[in-house]
Amino acid sequence: MSDKKISAIVTGATGMVGEGVLLECLANPEVEKVLVVGRRPCGVSHPKLKEALAPDFFDLSSIESNFAGYNACFFCLGVSSVGMKEDKYRHLTYDLTMNFAQAVARHSSDLGFCYVSGASTDSTENGKMMWARVKGKTENDLMKLFKKAYMFRPGLMKPTEGQKNVLKLYSFFGWMYPILRALFPKSACTLQEVAKAMINTVNKGPEKHILEVLDIVELAKK
Repeated sequence: MSDKKISAIVTGATGMVGEGVLLECLANPEVEKVLVVGRRPCGVSHPKLKEALAPDFFDLSSIESNFAGYNACFFCLGVSSVGMKEDKYRHLTYDLTMNFAQAVARHSSDLGFCYVSGASTDSTENGKMMWARVKGKTENDLMKLFKKAYMFRPGLMKPTEGQKNVLKLYSFFGWMYPILRALFPKSACTLQEVAKAMINTVNKGPEKHILEVLDIVELAKK
């Protein structure tokens, strides 16, 4: 039996990770359609692409009907915790993500949900780093909500060629990527590998539900 075609919901397409994932979805023949959900247009036009604008991710009632008919969700939306109190960060990270995930689950609980958290995320929810505790809580509850939930914990990511939304830090250190990957293979991968690994969770899903850098690289090869 052949692999099923992939229909993916993508968030965060105006950010670095989401844009990289979107570009790979549009280029990958295994993906037949993509729904981008964002607060503003992503600025990309493609026959596979449909957009649903949600100015407030805590009120998805006007667009939720669009979620029907998709078998994957690649959640790449996130905010930095720098300078933010825990209650605010939790609201914009845990509450926002779970609100979106629950809306998606109402239309397909069997959908594969890929969530970008980050290296050093704290699964115990009790560690010293505030952001890591919040991300850990988010991961844990997503894995309770979806049977096919995959938590992505990338470290340093090399952007995909042609990306517009690249963090200055990555632009500045881009030339060092081959060296960093050789020296620290557990900490560096490409955004294309992240995206390919997400796509491969649909038909070639791994046994692991928490994917560190080496897991992401390996899954991207399948």
